[in-house]
Amino acid sequence: MSDPERVKVVVIGAGQAGLSVAYYLRRFELVADEDFVMLDRAPGPGGAWQHRWSSLRLGTAHRVNDLPGMAELGLSFDTADRTLPAKEVVADYYGRFEQHFDLRVRRPMNVRSVVNDGADLLVSYEDLSPQPIEELRTRGFFGRRRRTYEEAGTPRHGIVTQFLVNATGTWGAPFVPYYPGMSDFTGRHVHTSDFVDAEDFRDRHVVVVGGGTSAIGFMLELEEVAAGLTWVSRRPIDWLDRQELDLEGASAAVARQDEAARSGRALPSVVSGTGVPKSRRIAAGIDRGLLVARPMFHRIEPDRVVWDGAAGGMARADAIIWATGFRPELRHLAALRLREKAGGVTVGQGASWNDPRIFLAGYGPQASTIGANRAGRMIARQIMAML
Repeated sequence: MSDPERVKVVVIGAGQAGLSVAYYLRRFELVADEDFVMLDRAPGPGGAWQHRWSSLRLGTAHRVNDLPGMAELGLSFDTADRTLPAKEVVADYYGRFEQHFDLRVRRPMNVRSVVNDGADLLVSYEDLSPQPIEELRTRGFFGRRRRTYEEAGTPRHGIVTQFLVNATGTWGAPFVPYYPGMSDFTGRHVHTSDFVDAEDFRDRHVVVVGGGTSAIGFMLELEEVAAGLTWVSRRPIDWLDRQELDLEGASAAVARQDEAARSGRALPSVVSGTGVPKSRRIAAGIDRGLLVARPMFHRIEPDRVVWDGAAGGMARADAIIWATGFRPELRHLAALRLREKAGGVTVGQGASWNDPRIFLAGYGPQASTIGANRAGRMIARQIMAML
């Protein structure tokens, strides 16, 4: 590793949370690449959106709120072209945002560890840029698998910093629950993060697992493609008779996330506390009998899923799509020992309560785009007060 740089702040991640923090750091007249550095593992702008499937549109996904200062560019997601893939729109807008505010995001840079360096922190990362992006994709740098430095053969670098803003989100840490027989399944296990195109499942028997909007979206996309389609959920679906989630429901979900974060507990599912609004498209799917979820199966056999007991039965499966969510991506912070026995990290107002040098943007109640924007301002102000 070459001699490390020294800066006041390192921001890891250039999604909505990281860009929001960087915007406010610039408002406080900090200069990118001099006072703070942004590191992003992805090949281009767009945060986790750039990895989503091409058929996803802004109108069918969770609402994407504008970044702070985006109006200065004459951009808004409310007026964006909804005929284009959401991944392209978000990548375009975020890329313009980065350029306009001179954020100088370094990518693709894969942060491997953050350790103590006296009173400061040493951020170690590998530079993936000398290698073709498609080669990196096949080797797992943007998906669920990771490689060691030795396997990667990539240059290692370090930055010593006073403060760290972790804005890595959850996309790199998909969650798949264990069920008996998983390893014996001869079909495909596919997580939301691996889904590319419904055509990949043409004439296949598919089981979709999950009770959120991703699972519902997969059911709707696969309806005319799959040979057989089964939807299962670990909990009953709480359908809401409205087009969008109301403020009261959203506020309650955020409050639950905040309470868990402050208590150091694992973060609860947002959907489990808010319910799923019935858009016209979803209501139509319910009416024609498509969006009717069965209880969770009990085990997996080589070519099927099986329910035991009085309501037993089976469903043929060539593929199981696990729309079962994500966990915060915090592995690179392991050496700092921030994780509590209760399974989470104690965070309040975006700051780690166990280490005042660490801020977690987009964690818990800040995970929504509007929450990330507020967190950006709050975290930047706290950092400036301590510099």
